[in-house]
Amino acid sequence: MEDKRIRILKALAHSERLKIIEMLKKEPTCVCEMNEKSNFSQSNISQHLKILRDADLVKYTKDGNKVIYSLANEKLMEVINLITKISNEL
Repeated sequence: MEDKRIRILKALAHSERLKIIEMLKKEPTCVCEMNEKSNFSQSNISQHLKILRDADLVKYTKDGNKVIYSLANEKLMEVINLITKISNEL
């Protein structure tokens, strides 16, 4: 079984998934709104969200026909901010 830390790092290791996480840090959002705010296709966003869900980084709730995504843990932004600081220092 793959180490959960590795699954999380793999899920974060894609620019589009990082952009999705950046969108979700502001507020819970549905795929349709992510589509409007980005250049990603709806199917592409859904594929990336599945990877993020499988890594337990995002969660979702249903609101009628909409599926609303949010960060599963706010500490995720601390990790991303730390990685950003490290990358800026290199």
